[in-house]
Amino acid sequence: MDPNTLPRSIAMQYDKGEVIYRPGMQPMLLEYSFNGCGLRTFGKTTDFLLDSRFRHAYAHGWQNGGKRSHHIDDNRWIMHVALWAATYAARLPGDFVECGVDTGVLSAAICDWLDFNQLDKDFWLFDTYRGIPAEQMTEAECNGIGGWHNRESYEECFAQTSAKFAPWPRCKLVRGTVPETLTEFPPDRGVAYLSIDMNIVLPELAAIEFFWDRLTPGGIVLLDDYGWATHAARGRCSMPSR
Repeated sequence: MDPNTLPRSIAMQYDKGEVIYRPGMQPMLLEYSFNGCGLRTFGKTTDFLLDSRFRHAYAHGWQNGGKRSHHIDDNRWIMHVALWAATYAARLPGDFVECGVDTGVLSAAICDWLDFNQLDKDFWLFDTYRGIPAEQMTEAECNGIGGWHNRESYEECFAQTSAKFAPWPRCKLVRGTVPETLTEFPPDRGVAYLSIDMNIVLPELAAIEFFWDRLTPGGIVLLDDYGWATHAARGRCSMPSR
């Protein structure tokens, strides 16, 4: 069987490292210290993977993860970056915003990690909570990553996601399409943390344009899938000037 034909989440279970061939010695397997979501590391410290607080937040984020939990491989490094960004942003004035929530994997983990009820902030969670609107996709997106996500990852999830965030009353789930729903965000509020993960260009570009001038100086923008070859169209979009 050709491992290249296997889904990434399955193939990576068998890819444990690189075989090193040393002159006059037996081959040695140099194991990855991390291997997930397209990132492989050798010899890098990954102590955060063993941190009990991190593990608790990660597990909480994936609670009721929905269909996507069957297709996403080890994303703990992505979670680590998101928690770092949220920790930094928590010290700044301004609210938290996530555009592209689904079941709230990252945002629920952040709430757990920061004990969000102790912060004087709102967390705005914008999503359709049932997948990517077909009318917003290009033909290429519909036949590619956007269509795949709708078939394999997304399903109606508003009720379960609302229940998931019930312990944090300042988390505000706003249902509908971006950018139309962004007017729900108060015009007099700033943004310390902005996460964008809607998997297609139109709403993502609209979101960054809407919130750019609302960002607190030093505020964080986290683009979840930026850099993936399957999302190459994003890299060709112009970012707002400031």
